[in-house]
Amino acid sequence: MTKKTLEQYGIDFVEKNVEEDAQAMDTLKSQGYQAVPVVFADQAEPIKGFRPDLLKQLKVAI
Repeated sequence: MTKKTLEQYGIDFVEKNVEEDAQAMDTLKSQGYQAVPVVFADQAEPIKGFRPDLLKQLKVAI
């Protein structure tokens, strides 16, 4: 749902699948995250979980 929402708002993103990318998994774990999705964006706090309200704010910021 997060990917669909980002696409809907026309926000470019790079997906890192933690099931296929062990380094991505290790990075999230080392930062204290225990669940996905986590969305990182310039000039914004990370978005944890599916938060369409916060994803919409990213659209406004770009």
